Amino acid sequence: MKNIEIDDELYQYIVKNTQYIGESASSILRRLLSLPAITLDKEHETTNINEVLSSPATDPAHETSAAVVTNTPKEVDYLFNYINREELAMQRGAVGRFLLILAALYRVHSDEFSLVTDIRGRGRLYFSKNAEELAESGSSTKPKQIPQSPYWVITNTNTTRKKMMLTEVATALGYSQADAEKIRELL
Repeated sequence: MKNIEIDDELYQYIVKNTQYIGESASSILRRLLSLPAITLDKEHETTNINEVLSSPATDPAHETSAAVVTNTPKEVDYLFNYINREELAMQRGAVGRFLLILAALYRVHSDEFSLVTDIRGRGRLYFSKNAEELAESGSSTKPKQIPQSPYWVITNTNTTRKKMMLTEVATALGYSQADAEKIRELL
């Protein structure tokens, strides 16, 4: 396996063309370039890419655009198409995973993501459109911008609090409690 550097625009193109959770960049590029699919043997677990691509979760008949999803009950499988588990696993800590999950939620629900600004603690804002507002809401909030979004989130909380925040975000965006739990457990 070789590592290559790509610019942000190419990275976003690859991410947008992910068809299932955990699909590798190589598999995505092979599909997009019409190269033959390969069978992967990763840690003695063999997965045939063609079998995964033909599963109901990745069947084009089941695909839905973001505009349609925002008007219907949310399906967590749709969100998981935007989360690269490989990239999630490569994050050094909970903050990186937290930001990646929030970025995926924003990509799927950009039109309604402003609802998250209502989520807050007892005296602390959790989300805002600017870092200064978050910094003023408490001491040592360590605001970070959610990637590819205009929103900021506090990151100086423990993992349990971050999980609670993810659950509240998912619920605010219309996910069922069961699906919110699945999203939370990605952290």
